[in-house]
Amino acid sequence: MGFDGLLDLSLSPVTFFRCCFIGVREVELQRRCDRNRKRSKRRAIYCPIHGCHLDSTSQKYSLFADRAGQLQQRGVGRRAALMLVASQTAVPLEGEWLEAFWCEECQKTSWYHVRKCRNSTYGVVLAPPELWQQATGVIHPQGNPSVGEFTRRQSRTLSYGGIKQFRFIG
Repeated sequence: MGFDGLLDLSLSPVTFFRCCFIGVREVELQRRCDRNRKRSKRRAIYCPIHGCHLDSTSQKYSLFADRAGQLQQRGVGRRAALMLVASQTAVPLEGEWLEAFWCEECQKTSWYHVRKCRNSTYGVVLAPPELWQQATGVIHPQGNPSVGEFTRRQSRTLSYGGIKQFRFIG
C-alpha cells in the first residue's frame, strides 16, 4: 500500500512543498480563527433610556464603602457591616464601579453606576453625586473642591498676562 493515490507525483518538489506549506498555514490560521471566536463578546451594557448598546469611554473606577449604612443597603447585615467598617477604613464593593459610556442615540457621554449581576448581566443607572465620594481615582466632575476660584480661573486662561491679572486693592 503506497502513497501514490494520495500524492500527485506530477508536481515538482518545490511546487509540492509550497502546496503542503500553504495547506498547513491555512489549517493553522483556521485554528487561530476558531480560538479567537471562543473569546467573549463585548459587554452587554445597554442605555437605560434608549435600550441601545453603550460604548465605554473610560476605565472602571472601583467603589468603596466607608459607612455601615452603605453596606446595609447592599444586603450586609447590620452587625457584620459595623464590624467591617470598624476593622477596615474602606470596604471594597465587589462587582460595582463607575464608568463613562457613549450613547449613540443621545450623542453624549454620561457617567453610570454599573453593577454586575450573577448571571453576567449588568445593571446600569446614571451615577448619583454621592457615589463620587465612594470612588477611587476619579476626577471630581465639578473640579477639585480644594482649589480656590483664582487658581481655577488662572488655569483656564489661554494667554499669560503676568502681573496685569492681579487686582490690587489700594
